[in-house]
Order: sequence, then C-alpha cells, then structure tokens
Amino acid sequence: MPFPGRDKNTRMTYRRALPRTGAVALLLLALVGLWELYRWIWSSAGWTWPFAVDSTSMPHVWTILKAFTQPAQVNQPSLGNILFHKALFTAKESAVGFAIGAVVGFALGVVLAHSRLLQRGFLPYLVASQTVPILAIAPMVVVWVNPKLPGPFQGWGAVAVIASYLTFFPVLINTLRGLHAADARALELMRTYAATRWSVLWKLRVPASLPYVFAALKLAATASVVGAIIGELPSGLQSGLGGAIINFNQYYSIEPQELWATNIVAALVGIFFFVIVVIAEKLAVRRAPETA
Repeated sequence: MPFPGRDKNTRMTYRRALPRTGAVALLLLALVGLWELYRWIWSSAGWTWPFAVDSTSMPHVWTILKAFTQPAQVNQPSLGNILFHKALFTAKESAVGFAIGAVVGFALGVVLAHSRLLQRGFLPYLVASQTVPILAIAPMVVVWVNPKLPGPFQGWGAVAVIASYLTFFPVLINTLRGLHAADARALELMRTYAATRWSVLWKLRVPASLPYVFAALKLAATASVVGAIIGELPSGLQSGLGGAIINFNQYYSIEPQELWATNIVAALVGIFFFVIVVIAEKLAVRRAPETA
C-alpha cells in the first residue's frame, strides 16, 4: 500500500535537489567557458601577463578530459583507470588521517574546555605547531613513525599521521569554541539540578558545539586530502595521487594534460570528503532547536 506522505516528501526532496543540481551544472559550464574564453583571448592577442598561454600552460578542457580515456604509457591501462586506483589509495590514507585528527582534536578540545590552566599552558604550543610547514614535518614523521608501525600499515600509515596533523587543529579550536557557546541559562539550570560534568558535557555542551564542530570538519575533510598527498612525497609511495603528481610533473612539458587530469581527480576526492561531512551534518544537526 503506498504511503502518500512518503511520496510527497520524496517529491519535495526532488524539487529541492533539482535547482541545486542545475545550479552546480551551470556553474561548472560557466567555469569551463571562462577557461576557454581566457585561453582564446590571451592566445589571439599574444599577451604574456601574468603568463604566456599555450597548449602547455593551459590545455583545452576537452584535451584534459580525453586524456582520461587514453593510456598513460604504451601497453598500460587508461589514465582514468590508473588515477581511479590511486585516488582510492589516497582516500584510504585521508580517511584514516581525518578520523585520527578529528578524534584527537575533539578530545583535546573537551579537555582544554574544562581546564583554564591547561588551556593557557598548552594552547600556545598547539598554535605554534601549525606554523611549521608541513613539508618540513612530513619527512621526520615518515622516519619516526614508519618503523614503529605493523607490517600492513607500513608506508601509508605514516602518511595518515601526516594527514591527521592538518586535521586536528581546526577541530580542536572549533570544539573549544563550541563547548563554550552553550547557553549560560541552561548551564545554570543544570547546575541547579546538581548535574555532573559528564551530564552537562553530553547533554548540553556537545549538542551546542555541533555546528562549530561540523564547520571545522568541513575544513579538515579537504585538508586531510592535501596532507595525504603531501605526505606521499617524502615517503616514496607511488600508489597514491602524490606519486602520480611527481611522475606526471616530469613530463609536463610534453604531456601537460596528464598532470591536469591528476589535479582534477585530487579535487574530486576532496569534494567527496566534503560532501560526506555535509550529509553527516544534516543528519546530526537537522533536529537541533537552533535549526528548526
């Protein structure tokens, strides 16, 4: 027996999704049009500022897309097939690093939110840790962490740790801010009823911090992909997108479309992680009073 309410909700969902999908498609077409228009104008006029435009610096969009269907080398699978498997490898590193960074950042935020002394003592050092370039830290992490990991985690496990380095800090700061954003009247009411710190944390502070935490997770989701790709460079891994970027960078002058195709795949991995966090946010925060 059909459920009218469910059918109505489905139609409403489709009606809301179609304009958004159309807007994304139009924006994508507009970006492609701007790319080709810029390329045509600069090539026709012979302008060289800010850089000379030719088939090497700015290949045609259709040339980049065609590269996905062609083999990267003779007697090898298509470039799209190769990049798909490399993207899966990098996504695994990013997902583990994202999970580690999110858990560590949230736990540190909870601890520091309950102790002014720890917050004043440790927060400056945590802030200072983010001023060190990731390219300087990545080789040290590989040397220190990789030998201590079990066999199945050798190599990519150290890369996941590097990805977590870029993930934990925004989660920490926004968790700390969100936990302090709870309504003062609600806090006073719970103290009046002699609520424990644990009850106040999970029944009031954590729900109030969810918008802040998910805002940080959106940033951390894409940062984890960047951290994983950077971490693959000193580790010497060739199974991920970082290895592909190094490899195709050597042949950029003769086959630039392969490096551009790799960049597109890396961007798609970051967008995928971002969308997953957005979906989780809608499921977790949609019933919160402030979003009603």
